[in-house]
Amino acid sequence: MNRAGDLVASAKSVHDRYRAGRMARETVREWVGRLGLYPEPHGSMVKAAAEWFRVNKDDDIDDDVKQQDLAMLSGIFNA
Repeated sequence: MNRAGDLVASAKSVHDRYRAGRMARETVREWVGRLGLYPEPHGSMVKAAAEWFRVNKDDDIDDDVKQQDLAMLSGIFNA
């Protein structure tokens, strides 16, 4: 089981860099896919984000999809 404090800090950093255009969507998707297991309340949000990025693999996205990406990331650190 991984540490929730580290997860929150990392998720916030990834969210902020992706939102600012300093991180590619592919990098975000890879990061989320490698997260592993976390205790609740973060665990279910990590699983949901991993599933979201697994299903939505296209890098050519519109603003609505990016906003959903950001919502999934913020769900991790706001859980």
